[in-house]
Amino acid sequence: MTKTTRSLGAIIRGSMLLCAALFTFSLAQAQQDGYEEDNEIFRLGVEARFDYIREAVDGTKLGGNSGFKVRYFNLRMDGQITPKFTYSWRQRFNRANSLSDFAQNTDWLHLTYRPTKNWAISAGKQVVMIGGWEYDRAPIELYFCSEFWNNVSCYALGTSVAYTTNEGNDTLTFQFCQSPYDTSSLDLFAYNLYWMGQHGFYTALHSINFSEYAPGKFDAYVVLGNQFQFGDAKLQLDLMNRGITARELLFENFSIMGEFSYLIADRVNIFAKATYDKIGNSYVTGLFLFPGTEVTRLGGGVEYYPLGHKGNRDVRLHAAYAHTLGNNTNPAGTAIDKQSFLTVGLTWKIDILSAAEKFIGKVSKK
Repeated sequence: MTKTTRSLGAIIRGSMLLCAALFTFSLAQAQQDGYEEDNEIFRLGVEARFDYIREAVDGTKLGGNSGFKVRYFNLRMDGQITPKFTYSWRQRFNRANSLSDFAQNTDWLHLTYRPTKNWAISAGKQVVMIGGWEYDRAPIELYFCSEFWNNVSCYALGTSVAYTTNEGNDTLTFQFCQSPYDTSSLDLFAYNLYWMGQHGFYTALHSINFSEYAPGKFDAYVVLGNQFQFGDAKLQLDLMNRGITARELLFENFSIMGEFSYLIADRVNIFAKATYDKIGNSYVTGLFLFPGTEVTRLGGGVEYYPLGHKGNRDVRLHAAYAHTLGNNTNPAGTAIDKQSFLTVGLTWKIDILSAAEKFIGKVSKK
């Protein structure tokens, strides 16, 4: 066992003790604080996105990747069972959904217990708590992404404990879950420490992650997700360091994702985005990114919200373009040298219960 492995093991053991301490303290607080807050028992929504895509490599159109596509078709249900228990479920339907893969297409399905306003304990299928704004945003809101984003497995069974300060500006979460590298033939785990903090114009999504890629062997992430917002202008900048040794964490394996956007008159959002993935030759093959990869994506686009004057974002038209440069050693990789990517499409979201209530109200008035 190497010194680095022993250090990682000590950190992980310490994190597990921290989680146990938080859990015990939260239960004690639950008996002292009668926190209760009424909320909706049942909320149901549908969201969908349809795109026309033209993808080409060095000017040659990729027929299988081009054409009209149903990019996303999701059902989401949230609510509150009792004042202290809430649930959330999101299911994708734009991919095949046989009985065998239905659970695989469940992005998340978890129950959360809030003994106080400060503490939350959650269990079920969850989003793996990795920092960064590109990773955090819902896929339906993104048009082109880093090579890491396109390959990471971001949903897993697990449990988490979160503490939010009284001011509500900072939340610290510890999560124990299946490793993103887990397969049906292995039993691997991940330990994630995540901080979300909002202070004035700055919002942070930072994390430290340890994920088993083989029994007793860990891949470490240090992720700094940063957002700066000034009025209608917004800059999101992520820096992700990765490594299976401490040396690799010194900018040998890393990704940078940045996006600048500006909202005009509540209806039009313009944005420019760049991503860069670099993976050293000593990195383990198959950990989402392959050794020797160094790839850049550059692009931008425009979004139009027809109902923007009402502050409504439920209908959106978009057009976006990206160009890729560099070398991707993953034969099944997404970002390819001299690749051009164009997407034009429509997104819509419906709160089914609210729509039904309005419809019934209009009918009853007649």
